[in-house]
Amino acid sequence: MESIGKTGIFNSEIVISADKLTKKFGQFTAVNEISFEVRKGEIFGFLGANGAGKTTAMRMLTGLSHPTSGSGYVAGFDIYTESEQIKKNIGYMSQKFALYDDLKVWENIRFYAGIYGVPNKEIEPRTEALLNKLGFEKERNSLVKSLPLGWKQKLAFSVAIFHEPKIVFLDEPTSGVDPLSRRNFWEMIYDAADRGITVFVTTHYMDEAEYCNRISVMVDGKIEALDTPDNLKTQFNSSNMNDVFYKLARNSTRNSD
Repeated sequence: MESIGKTGIFNSEIVISADKLTKKFGQFTAVNEISFEVRKGEIFGFLGANGAGKTTAMRMLTGLSHPTSGSGYVAGFDIYTESEQIKKNIGYMSQKFALYDDLKVWENIRFYAGIYGVPNKEIEPRTEALLNKLGFEKERNSLVKSLPLGWKQKLAFSVAIFHEPKIVFLDEPTSGVDPLSRRNFWEMIYDAADRGITVFVTTHYMDEAEYCNRISVMVDGKIEALDTPDNLKTQFNSSNMNDVFYKLARNSTRNSD
């Protein structure tokens, strides 16, 4: 994938914060006292090998799982007591589930617009505007399952930010997508960040990690490193993020998340 420039407009407003956030399942500590902050408009990479705890951490931040201890705020809302408010102020896209294959393109857009609380009078014109922006006018009545994977991912991301959330969480969004489609997808991420939407993304592609403003790397439930890609490469005397990740993750003792 050709290099693409990082966005740089994120500011000092904190939209995600975690302080000693912990999740235990019986005697097993999946997430162990992680602390970090993410700013408005930042593209924040949340990396970790399978079993590192990143999925569990993301579930707590999105209001889907209750922490065992520690504290956290997302879009200004407490993850313990205001999970429903968090859900209204974020978008979410997963590699496993993002769209309904048996609905048409326009039906998916309007369905999620309703879920996210977009006013009824705005749904139709905004749906048309999105179809035009994506170049999907001729595909509006196509079932989603008939679309190429790259197109599905573009649509899924557009749906996740249709309501202009403060934050969008992306869980392995480009898994299985060809390099050109991944590049196009990241251009959409930069466009969202330029509009002030904070992007919290997990990925296994280390070239994509290079595109983030900052990166955290989890190992066995803890954040072992957090900095800009350039600073991490300097710190670990590495020429690329793949080498940084290997140096951090090679001593991991877990194999599932």
